[in-house]
Amino acid sequence: MRIIDAHVHLYPDEANSDPVAWGTTNLETHWVQLCTRRRKDGRPVQAFPSVEGLIRAMDEAGVERTVLQGWYWQFPENCAWQNRFYARCVKEHPDRLSAFATLHPGAGRGQTLALVRSAREQGFCGLGELSPHSQGFDVADPVFQSAMELAGELHLPVNLHVTEPQGRPYPGRVDTPLRDFLWLARTFRGTNFILAHWGGCLPLRDEEAVEAMNLFFDSAASPLLYGPDIWRRFFAVVPPERVLFGSDFPLDLYPGSEGEPGIAGLVREAREQGVDLEALAATTVRLLHL
Repeated sequence: MRIIDAHVHLYPDEANSDPVAWGTTNLETHWVQLCTRRRKDGRPVQAFPSVEGLIRAMDEAGVERTVLQGWYWQFPENCAWQNRFYARCVKEHPDRLSAFATLHPGAGRGQTLALVRSAREQGFCGLGELSPHSQGFDVADPVFQSAMELAGELHLPVNLHVTEPQGRPYPGRVDTPLRDFLWLARTFRGTNFILAHWGGCLPLRDEEAVEAMNLFFDSAASPLLYGPDIWRRFFAVVPPERVLFGSDFPLDLYPGSEGEPGIAGLVREAREQGVDLEALAATTVRLLHL
């Protein structure tokens, strides 16, 4: 069975070696809040693996390919830093890795649009994971809007971070009003948007999200947000042609279990729920032009 994980994160060695120091030095306060937290038992919420660590996790889970998602950095220079790293990763492992480029409109119109235009030639197959609400700009920002329009013209899907409106509070949580994603879908009908984390269950709340054919959804971080029944409930409303399998590796998705964060647990959960992972892989291939 072909499996593609469309939502994973990696960071260069300088961040992995001391995440708090790197984030503090580079003023990425939100990233530090989210990515370096520890649970009540002292265990970290996520690991900071190397590329080789990711490939081992893929092999253990039977995952053929993963898509590296950028982070929603607060500063444009950190977006460029991660994009350079991802470009190297894809070049070194073209048979296993694909990647999305991240951006911040604070770089200015010229630089932001140049990044979008060069994405394909740099080895990227989309833009994201972006989060205007976390990055400090409005979805109506004119530079961001121009980037979204251009993404549609260039057939680059855009992955957007979405939080569950009624989800539990945690350090670093930022509300992402669901109406903003519907506005983006209506405004940029030629652009395909992937709403991460089941899109905050937007299709289960608003029929417009089901009818908007340029809205897609991924399952990133699912066990930390919902019970296993989310697969059944979501597919009762949204067809597999609109859903991508995503783990959010290297988050520890099953903190009550032993071992290091991985992808295999979510693959197992999906299979137990009767999910056709090969159908979701087909959606990913078609949408991302892999």
